[in-house]
Amino acid sequence: MKAKISIITLGVKNLVKSKKFYAKLGFKANDKYKGIIFFKLQNLTLALFPQKELAEDATVSVKGSGFRSFTLAHNVSSKKKVDAVLAEAKKAGGRIVKFGQDVSWGGYSGYFKDPDGFLWEVAWNPFMDLV
Repeated sequence: MKAKISIITLGVKNLVKSKKFYAKLGFKANDKYKGIIFFKLQNLTLALFPQKELAEDATVSVKGSGFRSFTLAHNVSSKKKVDAVLAEAKKAGGRIVKFGQDVSWGGYSGYFKDPDGFLWEVAWNPFMDLV
């Protein structure tokens, strides 16, 4: 298997609400397929699919809550841009869970939740060119 991820699919409770949230953040939607929304990112596609249907497709229970044991990350070129993106996410309907601050690994980051509770880290990473 090649070390690559092509699509990240988020199981969402309200497809229309989630599409609007990401559109407000500047993501360009491809919704020509019934029941699923695709956003083409730079090297990846983000997909939104109804949570219940996604669980059924994977043959797992939709029940459960809390921390999903992963985050999505959006890296920017400065601390100031971290704060600007967090403000943009809040304006779009996201909930800030950690305001931008210096972090132990040497960068600066904050977190917001999308309408379904998916955590997004917004970070300035001084070591990004090493990754």
